[in-house]
Amino acid sequence: MLTSLLLYFGFAYTDALYEHFGIDAATLGFSTQDYMLRSAGALYMPLGTTLGVGLTGVLGYYCVSSLGRSRPRLTPYLSWGCLALTGCGIALFTLGMLGGFQVWPAGALDTPLLLGGGLLLVVYGQILHVKANGRDYPVAREVAALAIVAALISLSSFWAVNAYAQEHGRSDARYLADNLWLRPEIVVDTAERLYFQHADVKETSLPEGGPGQRFRFRYQGLRLLAQSNNRMFVIPEGWRADQGSVLIIPTDANVRVAFRPG
Repeated sequence: MLTSLLLYFGFAYTDALYEHFGIDAATLGFSTQDYMLRSAGALYMPLGTTLGVGLTGVLGYYCVSSLGRSRPRLTPYLSWGCLALTGCGIALFTLGMLGGFQVWPAGALDTPLLLGGGLLLVVYGQILHVKANGRDYPVAREVAALAIVAALISLSSFWAVNAYAQEHGRSDARYLADNLWLRPEIVVDTAERLYFQHADVKETSLPEGGPGQRFRFRYQGLRLLAQSNNRMFVIPEGWRADQGSVLIIPTDANVRVAFRPG
């Protein structure tokens, strides 16, 4: 499931990022490995937070189990605390449902987090309540309910990952559009005119050479936005959403590309 979430995040993030420049993720044709690598950096904080919450939950489980066995007089208080935790989970789940039906203005991340987090709290509170009373959780008796809860939590996870990835991708796209100097500067020589109409793109006719000279035009003022499947997605340095476009150039014998620092 973790691998699926990483792959899905990478696709949603890439799609949102390049959509800002008018490019669909399917046009880029990135591989599965590309999507996985693109998701790693942005998920450090969410995954770290999730693991931290999981560790806290495990410590709480063993703490309640130990106190329930060693100090029976605390059992009623532990039980009430666990029931309160379950009640909080039900309240969060209900709030998420109301947000999903637009009863209140929930954000893109609010609904899936409330639904998934509420269900987790409900199950976790029930498990702690059983352990506080010195019993084992009746897993066999509640297989069907636990399976449905697991499916709903998985659905909420993919929902939340999609919302977070799209927001992160749009934010990075806006930042990249304002700071295109972060992308490599390139000079493109071609055998045919590209008709790249943009004020920042300079077209120069190359002088006639020997018989083997194929390149006739040189284009400057370009940045490499992305490269995939022997294609280069080239963008003008002064690109704006209301003007300019992205040009796809095949990396074949009819194109010569030079990279410049800065």
